Amino acid sequence: MISSTEMLRHQNRAHVLAGLRELGPSAHTTLSEWSGLSSASVSSITAELEAEGVLAKLEHVASSGRGRPRVLLGPNATFAYVAAIRITTEAVEYSLVNYAGTLVDRFHEARPAKEKAPKHFLERIKRCVARLAERSGLDGASIQLVSITTKGVVAPDSPTLIWSPVFGDKAIDFAAELQEVTAACVYLHNETTFSAQAVSRRVHRQDAAFDNGHRIAVLSLGQSIGLGVATLKSHGRVSSFAPPFGHMIDQPQGSLCRCGSNGCVEATAGFHGILRTAFDGPSDTVPARIIPLAEMDKLAARARGGEHSAEYAFRCAGDCLGLALARLSSLLGVAQISITGHGVRYIDLLLPGINRGLEQTMQARQGRLPQVHIEHDETHLVHEGSTRWALATLDETRVATRQLSHLQVVG
Repeated sequence: MISSTEMLRHQNRAHVLAGLRELGPSAHTTLSEWSGLSSASVSSITAELEAEGVLAKLEHVASSGRGRPRVLLGPNATFAYVAAIRITTEAVEYSLVNYAGTLVDRFHEARPAKEKAPKHFLERIKRCVARLAERSGLDGASIQLVSITTKGVVAPDSPTLIWSPVFGDKAIDFAAELQEVTAACVYLHNETTFSAQAVSRRVHRQDAAFDNGHRIAVLSLGQSIGLGVATLKSHGRVSSFAPPFGHMIDQPQGSLCRCGSNGCVEATAGFHGILRTAFDGPSDTVPARIIPLAEMDKLAARARGGEHSAEYAFRCAGDCLGLALARLSSLLGVAQISITGHGVRYIDLLLPGINRGLEQTMQARQGRLPQVHIEHDETHLVHEGSTRWALATLDETRVATRQLSHLQVVG
């Protein structure tokens, strides 16, 4: 009975915290209406959280400027911090976010072009995680959670990178590596899962028709091909996953992919695949790790100018993506597809093929063709999704359950 009562208390604390994340600074009555908890329960929980330093009172002045300011409750910005690390082929981005969700600091570090061994890469990440706290005058314990995103293949049950374009099959356990410099909980995800979360929440805010059960996919085009799928739940919650879409077999015994398999979607629709098709390169050539954007821009200009080989390469890529998305739509019933990444600068060359593939589905014949939207700022999507998830996870796993060291003296 004691255990069950305590578990219910933790769930209610988490629900109130989730309400503040969804609604922003709010009054007790607003939280009660949103959560379904009684006003007395919400008042008790918020008083407890305020005493622990989790929440802070914020004054809200009416737009008219008249009357006494309303006192609202919101997350205490300095209570804790999360670090968001985004790993790309070219660079690593480090962001520090306070408990209120405000970006405190951000810096980038370029990756050496010939980087092949994980050792030096991990040493730089360790230095930068420590630097992230030092630059803001924080001690290491202030960062309670580290959220790392990448476009590689991630283990489903641990923060382990199984495969990446740079290191191949050399697995990296980030939790084990970072324990030398931080006691924070470390998580690793494919970044497209967070892009999908960010788009889903925004669509839900803008269009009430996109509600419970609607699925939205985000396709990332570039050196790699990534895909995230998000499903809207109740109370603004989102569940998401990132299948290895770019390494789904499109053409058995087709061209060699960076992953070592033949005929992957990425082997045709990734930058290296488009370039290989344009220049009629051997199908068994080991793909380059990085194709400079300048080279892709030149190829796109030639395609737009009517050069057959260049136009054909982009058309093949679009057709490949269209059929792969058609399979996805048939399986999952996706309501919207958003396309992002560096590859959107060539969307005029790719979209006709994408549409041809989607139009072949049963959903299209039934008038349920997924809406297609373009997202130009992938970095913002990843950051928004990653930091929101990190704060929500911190709330649910450490704050609601009173697992943080500076909550031990309470209650």
